[in-house]
Amino acid sequence: MFAAVLALTSGACRQDMHDQPKYKPLRKSSFFEDGRDSRPRVMGTVARGEVVREGPIQSGRLGTAYVETLPVAVTEPLLHRGRERYDIYCAVCHDRVGNGGGMIVERGYKRPTSFHVPRLRDVADGYFFDVMTNGFGVMPSYATQVPVEDRWAITAYIRALQLSQAATLADVPATERSALEQNR
Repeated sequence: MFAAVLALTSGACRQDMHDQPKYKPLRKSSFFEDGRDSRPRVMGTVARGEVVREGPIQSGRLGTAYVETLPVAVTEPLLHRGRERYDIYCAVCHDRVGNGGGMIVERGYKRPTSFHVPRLRDVADGYFFDVMTNGFGVMPSYATQVPVEDRWAITAYIRALQLSQAATLADVPATERSALEQNR
């Protein structure tokens, strides 16, 4: 009995599924006024796997210009995180102080520019973020390995490296200066 009911109902349900009405991407359609079957994305939606780079924190830019200063607060924990991430991702090429003499260079790769040259000392903070995000020259993009927050932390640490390599005694707070003068 069950087999007979199954045979009768399964034959009635066949709708030529290979011939079903559907819209295929980038084809014409008479249903919509603009003649396209692909619809424009709804404002504010993000496609799966798409990276959103809106705003200065996500892109390192304000319009087309680089962000001049970090859009995040520079704190001691941020600098510690920046140093940790720098040592992991950047020091192999740029070395621990940013001179560009890392282990990769010793193995025959192209030497990166020192962070202490005037051009990079004067560049906007958003530039470093952009280079980490998109790559530059032989340096690849690190956007997939290094999260946005860590890229800003690394940028802050690069600035700290630049300060440390060009600091004078006058840059040291007065409370610490006497200890340095005694150790000369």
